[in-house]
Amino acid sequence: MGKQTTVLITGSNVGIGLALARQYAAQHAHVIASCRNPDGADELKALDASSGRRIQILPLDVANEASIAALKDTLGSRPIDILINNAGVNLQPKNEVVAENWMKVMRVNALAPMLIAQTFRDNLVGSTQKKLVAITSIMGSISTARDCNYAYRQAKAALNMGMKTLSQDWADDGVLVGILNPGWVGTRMGGDYYWVTPDESAEGLVQRISELSPETSGVFQDYRGVHSRW
Repeated sequence: MGKQTTVLITGSNVGIGLALARQYAAQHAHVIASCRNPDGADELKALDASSGRRIQILPLDVANEASIAALKDTLGSRPIDILINNAGVNLQPKNEVVAENWMKVMRVNALAPMLIAQTFRDNLVGSTQKKLVAITSIMGSISTARDCNYAYRQAKAALNMGMKTLSQDWADDGVLVGILNPGWVGTRMGGDYYWVTPDESAEGLVQRISELSPETSGVFQDYRGVHSRW
């Protein structure tokens, strides 16, 4: 029997994060499911119970550097095969810029994944698979930009740039970087109009992650494997 895969997922208590946890638990991976309020993560707790205790639920507020450091202290040097930066927010009014909200959106969506990647770099490098993943959005595509949502679009474009750069800078360490657009998913953030359910998106995302290679590292693609325009 092969070595058990360890997956760390941020924002794993709802939406795409929860669906990803469900997919990996079904594949008998060990899932480190992080979220801001583990005590209120009832669906994660139920998944843990139904999956034979494959889910380790740990606190993480990605906007708080002390919280990131605390998670690192908890996990120590444990190898992490797949690190999925999934947590995200969209707090801005659609058609205007509110400075305080803009800063929160940038911190969670663009800065936090970079800080988390930096913090857990040694855990990735010390693992078997060495896969760093960012759940981005087609709204991060500069060439297709339209329809307001300024802060969210800017943050996802910044995330794409950061992860693309890491795919080059960390290549010599064998780290593979997935920059994955999940599609327009039926979540609280996605709203009532959507193309794909969280489980359908997560199934595709997991497949893309399993296929990550030096050729696809740093490629902006969606959950189906279709390349997205920068």
